[in-house]
Amino acid sequence: MVNSAEKILELTTTEQWKEAFPVMHQLRIDLAEEAYLDLLNEMKKEGYRLFALFAEDQIVALAGLIIRVNLYSERHVYLYDLVTDASHRSLGYGEKLLDYIHNWARENGAGYVALESATHRIDAHRFYEDKFNYDKWCFSFRKKL
Repeated sequence: MVNSAEKILELTTTEQWKEAFPVMHQLRIDLAEEAYLDLLNEMKKEGYRLFALFAEDQIVALAGLIIRVNLYSERHVYLYDLVTDASHRSLGYGEKLLDYIHNWARENGAGYVALESATHRIDAHRFYEDKFNYDKWCFSFRKKL
């Protein structure tokens, strides 16, 4: 549960996105701020939403998501990004934000929350599987063109 010194807000403006960039950059290390802003503007047109957990008016965790519909997960939330600021990890902020996303997904008619996690992110896998009972049920592939 989010306490009184914490709040979760959707970030919708360029100024808010810029404020979030240092935290997002910890996950998306190859992304420069200008490309990040360009991609957010394009993704927003497709329904992408970025939520931030603030503690003492500072962004400590981010979640980027979209509502999707397909034949195998039906209506679901696809979680593109979940990151907690390195100096605030292991304090429960990622859990609080993911709990919020699960509730938000239910309220918006989603039956699942789906995500991908890079194969080398073992700690993240433990977080999803052990704390939240996510199922590891497929492999994701891509080909650079």
